[in-house]
Amino acid sequence: MLLRLEHANITVTDVDAAKRFLKIAFPEFKVRGSGTTENEEYTKRWEHFGTDERYLALEMLDPPGATDRKPYRDPGVNHIGFVVGDLPALRDRLMAAGYWAGDLREEGEGPARLRSYIFDDLGMEWEFVQYLTEDVEKMNVYEP
Repeated sequence: MLLRLEHANITVTDVDAAKRFLKIAFPEFKVRGSGTTENEEYTKRWEHFGTDERYLALEMLDPPGATDRKPYRDPGVNHIGFVVGDLPALRDRLMAAGYWAGDLREEGEGPARLRSYIFDDLGMEWEFVQYLTEDVEKMNVYEP
């Protein structure tokens, strides 16, 4: 069975700020489509931002909704993980643009991967992973 993730739909507080972060991480990303949906309660601006094959559906509500969700404690998305080819370079680009990153960690057997969590200026956490092996068994070892 062929399985691939086509898109993730994310509600953000600022579509343009989210796109700035993602464009630095992924220079090849572009707006694939955009629009506005209106109803009695709110207006929703949306943009599909990514490549021709995969994208993030970014949505922003006006007026913005309030939430008291606590990441890693309450239901909801905590972060989205991306596999990248050169994590140190991606991390350097984002940090040079003023974004905050956690440690660049070596993990797995060998190590088998590099991992870093980076926060955009909206407070959203994004995970980036670079695999250093083609060996699936080593890729899936979760001990440091």
